Amino acid sequence: MLTRDVPLDTSASALLFIDVQNFSARRDGGEFKHLTPEAFEAEYGPFFDKFEAETLPRMQQLRAAARAAGVEVMYTTIESLTKDGRDRSLDYKITGFNVPKGSWDGKPLDALAPDDDEIWLPKSSSSVFISTNIDYVLRCLGVRQLVISGLVTDQCVEGAIRDACDLGYLVTQVTDACLTYTAKRQANSIAAIKGYCRQVTTEQLIRELEGETP
Repeated sequence: MLTRDVPLDTSASALLFIDVQNFSARRDGGEFKHLTPEAFEAEYGPFFDKFEAETLPRMQQLRAAARAAGVEVMYTTIESLTKDGRDRSLDYKITGFNVPKGSWDGKPLDALAPDDDEIWLPKSSSSVFISTNIDYVLRCLGVRQLVISGLVTDQCVEGAIRDACDLGYLVTQVTDACLTYTAKRQANSIAAIKGYCRQVTTEQLIRELEGETP
């Protein structure tokens, strides 16, 4: 019987972190420069409190387990191919996002930075499958199962899950290693995307990677 509930084959799997970068995952990131300290705290304070205390540590634990199991670890961040962002998607132009080529905002967080032999693909649209060659790269690596973690759950994470599913990958979402701006949005997204992927917690996936039988 065909099913999405397939444990990882570590030789054919990759872990992808989405948009865990200075621009949008730091309190002083460029996405929030237009806000006063008071407005930032009211709108994003609880999100960052949870991200820093819970979600980021889970991402770090997940990455350590993936590396130990020999799973390919990959990263994508929002970053234009040009300094003025003329190449970015129409949606990003309308939204006002421009993370200039080579900028500090476009770099992964120091706390989740790639090592010197891990793949990092800058993207200029919401979906990493639209504005990078990740599908080609994954197929060259022999990846058939993709584990996804990142920010934000109901935007770029959802987009990557749907596109990966449609391209023929078995997708696992690590639900507590993804985060969006409110608990309601998080719950709605997790429920809505369930039909496209296997959903597990960080603890469950780490146990799987360590060889425990589900």
